[in-house]
Amino acid sequence: MVGAGPNGLAAAAVLAQAGVDVTVLEATAEIGGGTRTSEAIVPGLLVDHCSAVHPIAVGSTVLHELELEKRGLSWRWPEIDCAHPLDDGRAALLHRSVTETAAGLGADGKRWRTLFERTSEGYDALAEDILQPLIRFPSHPIRLARFGIPTALPAAVLARGFSTDEARALWGGVAAHAIRPLNRPFTSAIGLGILTAGHKYGWAVAAGGSRAITDALASVVTDHGGRIEVNVHVRAAADLPPADVVLFDVAPGALADILGDRLPGGVARAYRRFQHGPGAFKVDFAVEGGVPWKHEAIGRAGTVHLGGTFAEIAANEKTVHAGRMPERPFVLVAQQHVADPSRCAGSVTPLWTYAHVPHGWTGDATEAITAQIERFAPGFRDRIVGTAVRTPTEFARYNPNFVGGDIVTGAKSTPQLLLGPRLTPHPYDTGVPGMYLCSAATPPGPGAHGMCGALAAQRALRYLGQG
Repeated sequence: MVGAGPNGLAAAAVLAQAGVDVTVLEATAEIGGGTRTSEAIVPGLLVDHCSAVHPIAVGSTVLHELELEKRGLSWRWPEIDCAHPLDDGRAALLHRSVTETAAGLGADGKRWRTLFERTSEGYDALAEDILQPLIRFPSHPIRLARFGIPTALPAAVLARGFSTDEARALWGGVAAHAIRPLNRPFTSAIGLGILTAGHKYGWAVAAGGSRAITDALASVVTDHGGRIEVNVHVRAAADLPPADVVLFDVAPGALADILGDRLPGGVARAYRRFQHGPGAFKVDFAVEGGVPWKHEAIGRAGTVHLGGTFAEIAANEKTVHAGRMPERPFVLVAQQHVADPSRCAGSVTPLWTYAHVPHGWTGDATEAITAQIERFAPGFRDRIVGTAVRTPTEFARYNPNFVGGDIVTGAKSTPQLLLGPRLTPHPYDTGVPGMYLCSAATPPGPGAHGMCGALAAQRALRYLGQG
């Protein structure tokens, strides 16, 4: 196994539990990929390096089957899943309950229930299809079709079905997780997926930091006799030890470099054509006494989206995709400490934030992020006692899968969103017998859910005659 992010470790755990002798090779000094957590800025203040809130991972089939709760993983839920403030002091509030969310959206409550009530109730069956490659006969075709038809719409088109600023903004903030212009086809897909999963399982955080997810996965590997080696950088096929199967938790372009002419020509070309999207500019804040939000309820939300109205969000995402930096970028905020107070250092609370910025952008967005928070929380600047910054370039050094700061491992254009790196019913196969790609570039995509790794591991087990 090359790479010890959540997908690499999930694959290794599935294989080890099946009795396969597993060795994991990690290029850095620490496992976890985007799920690493450390003390930062102030002693005792726990900061997630990238992945922070987990509406899909908490319901992940593989994480459940591996019984990670018995290995120290404990989920925590905020009172309010997500909040989206507006400039006039109003805010849209997302609750785990569809009914409670709809009640706060006034005239749009019925529309919200129509979109999410039935699908979230049946999410477990739906997940059997949407957390799998799409080129296959679905387990629940009618349910998938009912969910899938609106996912094809641009998020901007779906937004027109709402009449209130609050509902449009709440929808736009979640849809913007696609990091795509919201007038493009299928930009509703990620937003609908996150919201449906969240209404079923909530926007949970891992107690003690996101590292708890991969620490638990690693314990499955080692408890079943597997080995994890750090500071082992695989740059070419010659660096690989002898093995019956090899799985790669790397970006497609990196895999093309590693395997070189061992890859079939068509596969190599597809991997090298794989596109990476806009980047993230991350600022972690240490805040004395918490953020003074204008709307009191926002202080009880685990996630906050800062971008104003739907129109403003859409304009900014279009600007970023065009390679320009907006004056007021869309900013994602996580307040994990409201669900997990162990993240705090006394009265100092961590505030996890990042802004969408152009791919490979080399500027400094610290002030723009600070200003966006101040916009909805006057007096915020006065409470800052320290910051930690990670630029798109630093993200790429931190995790080579994050090319140009692309923390979702690939642009979510329609082909890549639906199919991954290439058109095939087996997106984990590389065309080299016994070698598989299992990073977040493959279906079902980014997140700490581990499903890309688990599905690739199932392919490997079939190859070994154990599937």
